[in-house]
Amino acid sequence: MANDSGNVLLALLTGAAIGAGVGILYAPEKGAKTRKKIKKKALETKEEVSTRLAHAKEELTKTADAKKADFERKLDESISNMSYKADDIIATLERKLAELRKKNAQLQK
Repeated sequence: MANDSGNVLLALLTGAAIGAGVGILYAPEKGAKTRKKIKKKALETKEEVSTRLAHAKEELTKTADAKKADFERKLDESISNMSYKADDIIATLERKLAELRKKNAQLQK
């Protein structure tokens, strides 16, 4: 979902830059003045895109870190639960083994 938002944002910024460029090109002004406007708009758009990309990168990093921490916590919980279950299984098997040894000892008499 975050990727879709980034794509939409990039598309909007690209569209705005293209629209501004086309508007400037069709404006009735001299070539030098038009080139200056195009250059100015291109630099403004570049700065805005850079700022937005940096912000998006920060947000994605925060989200990834949060997801990683959540995954590690859940993994630790799962390992802990499996450890308890393994202990229960071992205890049950040890009881069964003791019962079998007891029965075997009775049968050998």
